[in-house]
Amino acid sequence: MLAIHSMTNANNLNLRLESTLQELPLWSVYVEANSPANDLNKLFKQEPLLPGIILVKNHDYVGMISRQRFFEHMSRPYSFPLFSKRPAINLINFLQPEVCVISEERLIVEATQVALQRVPQFVYEPILIETQLGSYKLLDFHQLLLAYSQIHILTLAQLEQVEEQSRIAKVGFRTLKNNYTRLIQNEKMAALGQLVAGIAHEINNPVNFIAGNLVYALKYTQDLLKLISLYQHHYPRPVAEIKTAIAELELEFLTADFLKLLNSMKFGTERIQEIVLSLRNFSRLDESEKKLVNIHEGIDSTLIILQSRLINQQTGQIITIDKEYGNLPLVECYAGLINQVFMNIIANAIDAIFEGFESPYSNLKSPLIRIRTEVTDNQQVVIRIADNGTGIPKDIQKRLFDPFFTTKPVGKGTGLGLSISYQIVVEKHCGQLQCISTVKEGTEFIITIPVELNS
Repeated sequence: MLAIHSMTNANNLNLRLESTLQELPLWSVYVEANSPANDLNKLFKQEPLLPGIILVKNHDYVGMISRQRFFEHMSRPYSFPLFSKRPAINLINFLQPEVCVISEERLIVEATQVALQRVPQFVYEPILIETQLGSYKLLDFHQLLLAYSQIHILTLAQLEQVEEQSRIAKVGFRTLKNNYTRLIQNEKMAALGQLVAGIAHEINNPVNFIAGNLVYALKYTQDLLKLISLYQHHYPRPVAEIKTAIAELELEFLTADFLKLLNSMKFGTERIQEIVLSLRNFSRLDESEKKLVNIHEGIDSTLIILQSRLINQQTGQIITIDKEYGNLPLVECYAGLINQVFMNIIANAIDAIFEGFESPYSNLKSPLIRIRTEVTDNQQVVIRIADNGTGIPKDIQKRLFDPFFTTKPVGKGTGLGLSISYQIVVEKHCGQLQCISTVKEGTEFIITIPVELNS
């Protein structure tokens, strides 16, 4: 009994990662167990690629012998005359070959791992494939390796595709995260702009009214006091009723203190006008485009807005601001955005200093923020903002500019300040934002932007 199926090389198959053994080229070669062994020799010579032959008895499987094992044994002295005319089953019983049996539903990748686990002398033997119908077929081990190699290449290609998709997804996620950060920032700045505009409008009107009238109030007061002085000169002996009124009013003290009172009111209104102007300069509501800006004015405006935070309300400690301004030219930039960078960095410095003084292990004596500016030979403006606070650990320094990363407790920070500052300096102004920090010594942020901002 003999049946030989046509063969196809595994390299020509369209395999998938989930391909099973039944998709591979299999041999169906059966010989009756009682047939002489010489029939096996004839079959092997007829089919040079035949890996082995299955022996059956009444259609039932009884054994398998491979090409390699058959010729290896039959080439020995006296073996061929001894077995060639005897039933093939005698040769199987004599050799007792080990046979690897695998179901045709097994994945090619799994089957390859099973086949490679055989002992070295049998690793290249053909594999007996058991079908769902209970019959058997043979698979050449080399065909299995070719199929496994094809699937391996396919796996690598898919891994590269997945890695590329992952890279694109990461870039997309990073872009989405940055866009979301900018969206939040735009909303934040829009709300701040409306708030500042409302404050400026509501405060400016009454302050201008008071400031304008104080000029006349001072003049009228001086005229009235001058008139009273003339009366005292020409009528040095007033009547008793006027003497009593002068004593009750403490005219001499009132004359000296009234002018001081009006001058202090004038100073207060000038201070309010200065704060409103600083708010306007900080937010730059009327300047959405880049223009030439005095960097020092932006820093000073920021410091005025943060003036109240420079004093620790619990301990009474005051942070000293040490300004070492260089001779900077006007810088082409987006003024409102650059001022926001100053605000974020200086506000963080204030928090770091006061947190350091609250620590029981703190050795800080004089709270200090030092601000230095200079222009380099290659037309780069450098702004250094340093504090003597607690410093930043190295593991946190790596994440300082990540969106939504913050070390502050809930309700005291969104984690957007330094991330947005980094985007403003690096992406918007083609500059650099660096952080140098040592724990228990302090932190310095270095802002570097070009004098002229190219389009």
